[in-house]
Amino acid sequence: MTTPTSTSRNTRTEPTAFGAEDFTTGEGLRALLNRLAEGGEDAWVHDPVARDLMEFAADKYRALARKHKLDTWEAVTAAFDAMQYRSTRQANDPWAIITHAVRITCVYEERAQGLLCSVHQARRAHVSAFHDPERFSERDTALADYHPAFHTTDLRPSDLEPEPRESLGSAQACMSAGSAAEDAIAMLCLLDWPTDTARAAVEHVCGALTKAGTRQSAYETLRRDRHARALLDLPRRSWAALLKALLGNPHPAYVATSSGRGILLRLLLGETLDLLLRDDDLILALALAAPSGGGGESS
Repeated sequence: MTTPTSTSRNTRTEPTAFGAEDFTTGEGLRALLNRLAEGGEDAWVHDPVARDLMEFAADKYRALARKHKLDTWEAVTAAFDAMQYRSTRQANDPWAIITHAVRITCVYEERAQGLLCSVHQARRAHVSAFHDPERFSERDTALADYHPAFHTTDLRPSDLEPEPRESLGSAQACMSAGSAAEDAIAMLCLLDWPTDTARAAVEHVCGALTKAGTRQSAYETLRRDRHARALLDLPRRSWAALLKALLGNPHPAYVATSSGRGILLRLLLGETLDLLLRDDDLILALALAAPSGGGGESS
């Protein structure tokens, strides 16, 4: 007698939750929300179907909350807030409205946790545009090695204004470029580079620089130019040292230094050959990189 009574009670409970108010469907949810809205503030507390609804919402939005690194009940709270609006009850698909509200809330909740601010602030475009704060110790690489904000250097007036030689006319500018190339060739010859190799290499670099327009582009192009290196019969170490000496070190940290400017630009900026020969690091690098069998004529 006891068992049939228990079975009968369970059978009567099922239609109450999923029969007349099957909240898994849009119309059933609408009917339930309308009844709860008409029941007053205590309706959500005492109505057994409301509890089943929130447990169903927890299962429904658990994966969405996990995707945004949130607790499941934070998503359920957002769903509960959306269920209170009249617009949700009057929508063609109430579940679609609730799901959209939960998704938006999860997105901005995650942004707020990353930005260390409130959800209200994270919803503002000028705040959410910032990246999450990072500690200096969170990366294995030092901040100054990868962040572009630390790659800026103090620019000299000559870096911001056109070179004075450009105002003297194209003829004088060509003469200055030609003189710089000849001084560069002479410097290589003084450091035991064969004369023919030095002249061919410098002229090839100057031609590539004219086509590329910038020293960085010319450096990257020539660095991969195996055909030119083969024609000049230069080993890789000699070719790499020559490019870095003539065009300068391409790393942004060396932009404002003598090593970053290179021989050609330093000559164009007014430095003399005698002054370049006092640069011990430059002289040592070119002397060690001189191809074997050098010692050609110096004129």
